[in-house]
Amino acid sequence: MIRFRPATERGQTRTAWLDSRHSFSFGGYYDPEQMGCGALRVLNEDWVAPGQGFAEHGHANMEILTWVIDGVLRHRDSTGIQDEIRPGMLQRMSAGYGIRHSEMNASSRQPVHFLQLWIQPDRVNIAPSYAQARFDDAALAVDWVCIAAPASRVAEGSVALHATASLHATRLAAGRQRQYTLHSPRTWLQAVRGRFAVGDQQFSAGDGAALEQQDSLVVEAQEASELLLIELAEVL
Repeated sequence: MIRFRPATERGQTRTAWLDSRHSFSFGGYYDPEQMGCGALRVLNEDWVAPGQGFAEHGHANMEILTWVIDGVLRHRDSTGIQDEIRPGMLQRMSAGYGIRHSEMNASSRQPVHFLQLWIQPDRVNIAPSYAQARFDDAALAVDWVCIAAPASRVAEGSVALHATASLHATRLAAGRQRQYTLHSPRTWLQAVRGRFAVGDQQFSAGDGAALEQQDSLVVEAQEASELLLIELAEVL
């Protein structure tokens, strides 16, 4: 079963410097029918104006993942980490028993556009930690690439999660197909860029879908596309 979530039906938070679209209930946006997908509790698509961003604030007991689409995002946190995240990089911040951080657009001229995912961890009150990894453009163009997985079975070069979830990314040229064998009864598919189809269901940038009790999927791109696939445990 595919439970489709059109980009146009997402919630929205808009300020002078932020345009944020919420696939699930978040902040001032609440929909009792959109409370997450298994352990995936937040999936926001954010556009942040030049030189602006999220001032220091706190989190606890959540795996927070950031995938930059365009631009550069500057990260600082209370563990002493200062870093920048660019397209093709995944950042993981494990909030653990508590962390404070800021996320700012590193450019004074161009907006930064990114996805942020919050995944419920498989244990609470661990020490806060940070990781990031860069993924090769050529590899993303030829197959699904595991960009994050549970620490107990993470592949070399991928980001380790303190959660029973795994993330894969891929990019397809127009006219190309790509298959994936699903390993979880509940998976979220997110269209990052482009336009593609899964069976009879059409996807455009920002659309998402919960895939439930499916063994596999085949993606066919109508134009150059980028996708994220998040395989999830049940609610913990």
